[in-house]
Amino acid sequence: MPHSFPLPPLHPGQVAAEASALLEMLDVLWGRGQEAVPSPVPPSQLRALTVIDEREAVNLRDLGEALGSTPPSVSRLCDRLEAAGLVQRSRATANRREVEVRLSRTGRGVLASVRTARATELETVLTRLTLEQRSALFEGLAAFRDAVAADTGVQRLGRGRGGADVSDIA
Repeated sequence: MPHSFPLPPLHPGQVAAEASALLEMLDVLWGRGQEAVPSPVPPSQLRALTVIDEREAVNLRDLGEALGSTPPSVSRLCDRLEAAGLVQRSRATANRREVEVRLSRTGRGVLASVRTARATELETVLTRLTLEQRSALFEGLAAFRDAVAADTGVQRLGRGRGGADVSDIA
């Protein structure tokens, strides 16, 4: 619920409002990055590819839970992803009654292209900040990520298995 009265600087409500506004702007950048790839993927499919990538392989039930979707919706989504050559379905080795979904080589390539295009969009904006501003932003984002992880148990999304870590960046 937004606050209707002025808040002191750095009050959590004020920071939350600023973060919400920033997320909307990031959504615009994300969209530009997504549209920059040769074969744009709809957002719902991109979210599914991201979840599958983070887990390497996922059964349909777990994919549905991660996406907040019903089993029929997940099944249709996987039909579309498989028809586009982005995923492969197979019987799970641990339980032959379950179906596992994995990214195909094409799916990994599409996801890598989208991530690269998004990073390029962000880097363009970040070049407008001073080194000190980028450093402060980096420290703040790392602290926020850690707070989210402590609150939700979610550790690192969005890196992918081949994503860069801080130690990889000079």
